[in-house]
Amino acid sequence: MARSAQWEELFAGSPPRSEGQPPAGSGLRLASAESKADGGGAPDIQFSKSPWTSAGGVAGELRTGTAGALTDLDSGHEGVTGATEGFGATAALEEIRTSWKDRLGAVRDECGRLDGVLKSVGKDFGETDVKVGNDVKAAVPAEPKGR
Repeated sequence: MARSAQWEELFAGSPPRSEGQPPAGSGLRLASAESKADGGGAPDIQFSKSPWTSAGGVAGELRTGTAGALTDLDSGHEGVTGATEGFGATAALEEIRTSWKDRLGAVRDECGRLDGVLKSVGKDFGETDVKVGNDVKAAVPAEPKGR
């Protein structure tokens, strides 16, 4: 199988290799694949779904907290308009409350969206990592018997 000019340029200067062997010194290795030749080693790339699901959990907590703040804002404002009727500050207070409701609502909605997205990314990466690892293991030729 011939390599493209770009790959040839990347591997230029590498010592010759046997067919089916990775270029020496290329440093390219699937994180979850161990080499039988060198007994494995530290993976170049490691993946953990934990940070993604943790970030999703934090976004979910922020959504819940923001929803609570909206409820508090509404309950704290109950009766203010009627009790301050005729004062010039009443219209300004309502404008400020409306502005904060809009902002908090946008934050709540975005946190809810991120909660699902981040957890989904963690799940997808985890499934992909396992699938690629299994595909690589399946592609490795079996050791000859008698060794």
